Amino acid sequence: MTEVRELRIHAPVPDRARLAPGRARLMNAVQAVESRRVSWRRRQFVLVAVVAAVIAVAVTATLLVGGKGMGRKVQPAATPSVRFKGVSAAEFLRQAADAVRAQPEDAAPTAKQWIYIKSAPEPAVRSSSATGDGESWVRYDGSAMATRMPNGQLSVAKLHLENGQEGDDRSPREMYQVLIALPTDGRETLKALRKQNAIADSEGLPEARDDFLEISALLSADVMPAKGLASLYRALALVPGGKITGHLVETSAGRRAIAVDYLRGKNNKTGASMRDQVLIDPHTYRIVGKRIVTGSGKVLYGSSLIATAVVDQAGDRG
Repeated sequence: MTEVRELRIHAPVPDRARLAPGRARLMNAVQAVESRRVSWRRRQFVLVAVVAAVIAVAVTATLLVGGKGMGRKVQPAATPSVRFKGVSAAEFLRQAADAVRAQPEDAAPTAKQWIYIKSAPEPAVRSSSATGDGESWVRYDGSAMATRMPNGQLSVAKLHLENGQEGDDRSPREMYQVLIALPTDGRETLKALRKQNAIADSEGLPEARDDFLEISALLSADVMPAKGLASLYRALALVPGGKITGHLVETSAGRRAIAVDYLRGKNNKTGASMRDQVLIDPHTYRIVGKRIVTGSGKVLYGSSLIATAVVDQAGDRG
């Protein structure tokens, strides 16, 4: 899968919500009950079709932040004391970890609740024929997902994400349990992630890149406890190569965000350098998107968060 991702490094990748309607139509057509949707390493690969088989290989794009009570949109407490201009990426991430950890820890959703997300593609879609903002829902226990079809109807599909029943996929609940159990110390978190080795290390890939991929995969969790996010920030602060943008960037969702960059590699077609960019809200210090940019700063693909909520039924928006 890593080799496929690298071979297709130049390809634009739709986010989870934009992929969902097509996936739902496919599942309905073949009357399938198995689907890959909430993966530990989902959003790390590109979706490609080979003959009649569909291999889900998604690049990390949309991210949900922790639930803020039943049926309410997530709005973590603002912590505007964290500085970002003129500081190193490591220093900023440590400050952000302290700020996030100071936020109240919300209760985990119940098994029957749904995680709602609305996202915008990066870069912004300007064509009138292109699909715009996407919405999707996944049950916290990983037993179902729902998507809004082009005709406005809600399509619900059964899933079996827990206990390894669908390969590498994990339910939001399983991801939450991993995150809440991470050590508070950054070095211990790195050790734990290397031991778990959720994403197989690629031959010849530097350890720093492997560490980034492990952390990036967890940053894609649908429900992000403050404790877990703080641990990931502290671990990411120890990964060399990070650079912070000295100014706020604008996302397709209309947010202003702090961008933390990590070198990704070179475009196989053009040879141009490419960077992974983690987008962090300057007030809440929660992740609001991820995208891939060129060395000159041109956005290639990714997605940014518009809204998210923990709701009681699929179709609800909080």
